[in-house]
This record gives sequence, structure tokens and C-alpha cells, in this order.
Amino acid sequence: MKTSGKTSGGTGVSRRAFMAVTMAAAAGCTTVRRGQAPVAAASVSLPALPYAQDALAPVISAQTISFHYGKHHQGYVTTLNKLLPGTPFAGMSLEEIVCRTADKAEYATLFNNAAQVWNHTFYWQSLMPVGKERMVSSKLTAAINKAFGSMTECNAALADAAMKQFGSGWAWLVAEKGALKVVRTPNAETPLTQAGVTPLLTIDVWEHAYYLDWQNKRADYVKAVLDRLMNWTFASENYEKI
Repeated sequence: MKTSGKTSGGTGVSRRAFMAVTMAAAAGCTTVRRGQAPVAAASVSLPALPYAQDALAPVISAQTISFHYGKHHQGYVTTLNKLLPGTPFAGMSLEEIVCRTADKAEYATLFNNAAQVWNHTFYWQSLMPVGKERMVSSKLTAAINKAFGSMTECNAALADAAMKQFGSGWAWLVAEKGALKVVRTPNAETPLTQAGVTPLLTIDVWEHAYYLDWQNKRADYVKAVLDRLMNWTFASENYEKI
């Protein structure tokens, strides 16, 4: 991992499909709820992965990707598109659906599926193939050092959050008013819905994210992801957009 004075390009593959998610992360739900939502789509689609299905091996196998992306992520997209017709959210962008259904009990199922589509899309972009150079911008490096003391301590905080999340959920590196912190969310919850909070990176700790490769060894999976797959270039780009 290297530090750069500027933000370098990420994986370079299929990044356009993920641009709306990156922009929405920087904007957050505050912008969406003011009516400045991203451009609406007729239906929600499954973005292409930003790398080949075997590109994260041996940390995450092609078999895991085929189930996690091809079954779970696709399943959320399919269910969401079945739920949307006839609701006030039909035709809205994914980000607007997530924001406008958050904390509304009557739309819990719709929120869960929409948020999981968004979370997973963000997760895939939070990872990059083994061996790829991960550049951290000088701006993000300074923020990490200020918040945690070092990149090592930042990774330790992410690992701690990932392990302390009971059951299914997510560990996130986020920025709140420019300051970095680590948070965890259960199930489909996402910091995208929290005012003033910008997601930078995430680690999926639902069992389907790692069980085929690591069985019950969540700690080993988390360590391997942090050591070998975290896309700090993506995090840098997100931080630059705040």
C-alpha cells in the first residue's frame, strides 16, 4: 500500500456502473431528502462486478462470488423490482428509495432489499484484486492518522467492529463532518441514511460473504480482507468528494 499526493484510479474495470453509488455516498440522504436526488431509473439493475469473479482469490473464491453476487445480490435486485410497482417509490433512483424508506416500518421489506442492493454494490467496490497497488491519498492518510494514529490502528478498529457485529451486518469506515470513524450496522442498515455521514469503505460480515471459504472463522476472513483486498483508492476518492 502506498500513499499518494493525489487520488489514483481504482480497478479501472466497470467503474462507470458504480459511479452513482460513489456520488450518492458523498451526498448522503440529506441531499436526497431535499429533493436533489440522482437521476431516476425505470428499474433497479445489478451493476457488473468491477473485476472478474476469480480476481479476489484466494481470499474470496470465485465460488463465493458466484453465490454472493450472482444469487444474493441479484436476489435483492429481483425482489426490489417486484416490490416497487404501485408504491410512491416506483421510478426513483436506488439511493432515493433507500433514503425515503429508511425508518418507515410499513416499508421495511422494501428498505431491506434496496439497502442491500446499495450496500453490496458499495462492498464490491470497497475490494480490489489481490496484488493490485492500493494508493491512499495524502488527504485521507492525514485524516486516518488524526483519527486513529496510523493505518495499522485504523485496520484494527475496522477488524474490531467487524468482529463485534453480532450476527449479520457490516463494518464501515465513514467520515462525519470530515472526521473519520468506524461504525457497524446490523442486517441491511447503512450509514448512507445518517445525516452528515459519508461511507468510505465497508466489510460485509454476513455469513454468506465468507462461509464457503472460511467457514466460521470470521476473524481470519476479516484480517485477510483488510490485509489484501481493501480498496483504499476507492476510499480516497470518496473522501475527496466530501
